[in-house]
Amino acid sequence: MKFAHVVLAGALAMAGAAKAAEITNGEELVKAMHDRYASSWYKSVTFVQKSTTYNPDGTTKVETWYEAALLPGKLRIDIAPVSDGNGYLLVDGNVTIFHEGQVKVSRAQQNMLLVLGFDVYAQSPETTLAIAKQEGFDAGKFHEDTWEGKPVYVFGAATGDLASKQFWVEKDHLLFVRLLEPNANEPGKTQDIRFGDYRKLGGGWIAALVEVYSDGKKVFSEEYSDIEKDVKLALAVYDAKQFTTAHWEK
Repeated sequence: MKFAHVVLAGALAMAGAAKAAEITNGEELVKAMHDRYASSWYKSVTFVQKSTTYNPDGTTKVETWYEAALLPGKLRIDIAPVSDGNGYLLVDGNVTIFHEGQVKVSRAQQNMLLVLGFDVYAQSPETTLAIAKQEGFDAGKFHEDTWEGKPVYVFGAATGDLASKQFWVEKDHLLFVRLLEPNANEPGKTQDIRFGDYRKLGGGWIAALVEVYSDGKKVFSEEYSDIEKDVKLALAVYDAKQFTTAHWEK
C-alpha cells in the first residue's frame, strides 16, 4: 500500500507539473487566468480606500476614497467628503474626472489595474488580450520569474527586461501581482505597481494593498477596508450625468 501511495503521489506531482508547463505564452496565461475563476469570481465589489500620496519633500497626503466596481469594465471612485462632488468614473475604456460635481476631463483611457486585477476573470480572454495589445503589451514576449519568493509568469517582456510594458502573474493562484511600464508623467522613469495582501473573497480574491513606485521610490499606496462582494449596483451609479445624484456608498 505504501508503494501504491508513493506511485500515486508521484503521478499527481507529475500531472501538476505538466499542467503548469502548459502555460508557455501570454495568450495561454490570460486564458488560464480567466478559466480558473470565470464561474466563481464576484460580479461586483465595494470598499473604502485609504489613499496616501508620498511627496518628494517627505510629506504625505491622505485621502479617503469610496470605490465601487461592477465587472467587467466599470469603476467609480468618490473622494471624501462625497458632498464635494470630486471623483472618477472609469467605464468601458473611458475616464471622466469630476471636480465639484462638474466634468473636468473626459477621455479614452484604459485602467490596466482594473483589467488585470478584476476584469480578466469576468470577460473573455480575447477581450483582455485585445486591450493588452492596444495598450502596448507584447503577448509574444513571455517568461517565468520569481516575485517575493513565489514563481510568476511575466507577460510582455523577455528575461531580464524591466523596461518594456509587462505584467506579472503569481503562478499558484493565477493572480496579478505587478505591472511595470514607462512613467507617462516622467519620461525615462519606470512605474512599478504592486498588488499585495491578497485575501479570499467568495470564489475569488482581492488585493487589499496596492503600492506604486517610481524608479524605486514609493509615491502612492492604497489600503482597502470594508470590502464587500456582489453588492447590488445600479447602472446609474456609472452615468456621468448622474454622478452627483446617484450614489452607492453608505
